[in-house]
Amino acid sequence: MTRHLQGSLFDQADELRLGSLDGIRRTVLGSGAWIDVLPGWLTGSALLFEQLASHAPWRAERRHMYDHVVDVPRLLAFYGAGEKLPHPVLEEARDTLSAHYADELGEPFVTAGLCYYRDGRDSVAWHGDRIGRGAREDTMVAILSVGAPRDLLLRPVHGGDTVRRPLGHGDLIVMGGSCQRTWEHCIPKSTRAAGPRISIQFRPRGVQ
Repeated sequence: MTRHLQGSLFDQADELRLGSLDGIRRTVLGSGAWIDVLPGWLTGSALLFEQLASHAPWRAERRHMYDHVVDVPRLLAFYGAGEKLPHPVLEEARDTLSAHYADELGEPFVTAGLCYYRDGRDSVAWHGDRIGRGAREDTMVAILSVGAPRDLLLRPVHGGDTVRRPLGHGDLIVMGGSCQRTWEHCIPKSTRAAGPRISIQFRPRGVQ
């Protein structure tokens, strides 16, 4: 299942290491929504990519769409509250994020969902994480990306300009405030040559 990853010249470390969150930068999107972005938070992320690609319990899903059942265009894995994560650095990342956002979020990140985008044909459509409390409450979703960069797009639910952030090679993005209710996000398909990427999404209890 592992696909070849062309590593970044800026991420050739032979050990995994999380940097400080002091350099994270916030962008206010409007309607109570914001994103925090920190490029290269995880050094040596290619090592984590290879381990996750080879050993995470990936599954392919099928879903109803209109009158058809279609393949979900990415592979998925999920770790619920209390489950051991597939690498210690992910537990460190979850705990570090929980501590950093404790005052704003008021609760820890407890679950980890993984998405494996194997190439440019894999994608996720426009959506907000509105299953559960995200549909009615402000919350946060933190995403750590490893592998080749792919564009994450965000747009207001009721129309407006699109925000684009390329994410990969250990980059971090945190979507907060009303972002899941008032904005949507997606990973579009790409006709350009796109290497594989894995995203790890940390969420609080009751947010999907």
